[in-house]
Amino acid sequence: MPQLKQSAKRLRQSRKKATVNKKIKDGIDYLYRQLKKTLDSKEIDKAKELAKQLSKSIDKACEKHIYQKNNAARKKSRLMKKLNSASKK
Repeated sequence: MPQLKQSAKRLRQSRKKATVNKKIKDGIDYLYRQLKKTLDSKEIDKAKELAKQLSKSIDKACEKHIYQKNNAARKKSRLMKKLNSASKK
């Protein structure tokens, strides 16, 4: 347990920030799972809408420094590769 007032406040802030970040990441993971399900069921139009929504939420998370810039770019790139390969079939 922190001894100083400042370190106690920092601990509270970091815990609060961690829960907010986890909620955002969980939302992104949920969208990604939904996208995989729609791609498996061959619903390309719905998958494109989900991909757009997922890409937007990844960008927002990157702006809030939840994801690093390159990490977000890699996630979006892999997402688009899956979407494009599914739409060609």
